Amino acid sequence: MDSILRFLYEPARGFIETVGSMVLLFRRTIIATLVPPYNYGPELVDQFLFAMRLAFFPMMVASLAFTYGPAGIEVGNFLNIFGAIDRLGSVFVLIVVRELAPLICALVMAGVAGTAMTADLGARKIREELDALMVLGVDPIKSLVVPRFLSLMLLTALFDVYAILFGTLGGVLVTISDGAPVGPFFTTFFAQATTLEFSASLIKCVIFGALISIICCYKGLTASGGAEGVGRAVNQAVVLSFLAFGATDYVFTQTLLATHPVLNTPR
Repeated sequence: MDSILRFLYEPARGFIETVGSMVLLFRRTIIATLVPPYNYGPELVDQFLFAMRLAFFPMMVASLAFTYGPAGIEVGNFLNIFGAIDRLGSVFVLIVVRELAPLICALVMAGVAGTAMTADLGARKIREELDALMVLGVDPIKSLVVPRFLSLMLLTALFDVYAILFGTLGGVLVTISDGAPVGPFFTTFFAQATTLEFSASLIKCVIFGALISIICCYKGLTASGGAEGVGRAVNQAVVLSFLAFGATDYVFTQTLLATHPVLNTPR
């Protein structure tokens, strides 16, 4: 029995310590973001453009594929059974705006930009570049973490708009493939869509971007063990990011629906 408890205790303890260290990194990042000097502008622009070049095309393809395939076709077939294919637009507000668009943005950003970020910082850690920066009096948090933190939050929110557009296009393609007119799709879509729904989607993406940046930066800054350790840090960053998405999405959505019951009303 003792061996079983020890077997369960060590991973749980390591996970709790990791989460605590990430919270401390988040606190230091917020402080470094708000306290002058604000000299991270050039690095912020570089990281924003770098992540945008990496993630835009995968995000576009994933948004169209997931909304047209697993979501759109199944929902369209179900609505066709009841002769209610014209309600597909209102359903797509719930599918795309509320859930799939933020989630696809988060998954793509973590899998593409987040892994590159972890590998870059991990390689610098292995080469002792971060120690050299601290010897020179340069704060790695302000010079490296803050630009990535801000760029991923901004970019994930920006990609959410495109994910909604391409996700809606997936719904239009489902409507056309079912032989139904497109007009009722947009009528029910805009009847169900609200500014609150769109704002909540953007806020969720900003939170996802912050989670990606903190998790990936932490794993990069704490990488050890040479090239193998960097690869291990990248793998752990992706897994932790996905777990964080699931937990955050559940809490955020339930809180949103509890505080705004009007979103539960079909229109």
